[in-house]
Amino acid sequence: MTEQETTVEDTTREDRSEVRAGDEGEIAADYIEGLLDIADLDGDIEIEQTDTRTTIVVGESGDDLAGLAKSEVVSALQELTRLAVQQQTGEFSRLVLDVAGSRDARAEQLQTLVDRAAASIDEGADRVALEPMSSYERKLVHDLIRERGLASESEGEAQGRHIVVLPA
Repeated sequence: MTEQETTVEDTTREDRSEVRAGDEGEIAADYIEGLLDIADLDGDIEIEQTDTRTTIVVGESGDDLAGLAKSEVVSALQELTRLAVQQQTGEFSRLVLDVAGSRDARAEQLQTLVDRAAASIDEGADRVALEPMSSYERKLVHDLIRERGLASESEGEAQGRHIVVLPA
């Protein structure tokens, strides 16, 4: 294969990735819109795209979506939406769903968990195990722990995967 052919192949792969990412957001937004219609709920839907992740934002804090903004409901809706996207694209989806500011609220809860764990480490604990959480939440928590100058590692499998906070 020549250098020119490699470049054309790489460009085509990038173009396919961009199309998939755009399709992923549209498919997810359509799916969520259908669910909102069934539940007779209103909420604006926005698609936020980065290089690594698609975020579907449904409503804003204070909207009439409080029942859907609960952490366990958002997680369930997110998994259903991921499955709908995967079924249509044939690709694993890493999309994130934010309902009425639920991600910001959860980020605050995670900050509180990290603060408590850090206090326990400061008081002499060798390690502090946190509650199981999604891979997205674990990434946020690992970053928060690193900002505190502490170490962390993930342990467990599947639904039981959790973070253990350690002294640096």
